[in-house]
Amino acid sequence: MAELQVIARHTIAEGKENETLALYPMLAEASRAEPGNVAFEVYQQVGDPRRVMIYERYASRDAFDAHRETPHFKELVLGQIVPRLADRVVESFDVAD
Repeated sequence: MAELQVIARHTIAEGKENETLALYPMLAEASRAEPGNVAFEVYQQVGDPRRVMIYERYASRDAFDAHRETPHFKELVLGQIVPRLADRVVESFDVAD
């Protein structure tokens, strides 16, 4: 089964930067502890602190699907981060060997 690469791009709503940015380290720590997680890194764009990119890699599509069902994904991403965003784009790619 091929690994899955996920790139999520977030634009944080104006005035919500500090409270939203504080949530990403908790999300990263919990996601990295998942058995199917290969990598989980959060980047803040140089020159635009409202723009965040999350680089995620999973052992399989099933591992990514399991990630989306975890309590930390539902509570942190869907419950707290997404409501504070102006825009969100998530792309997934099968990793070519």
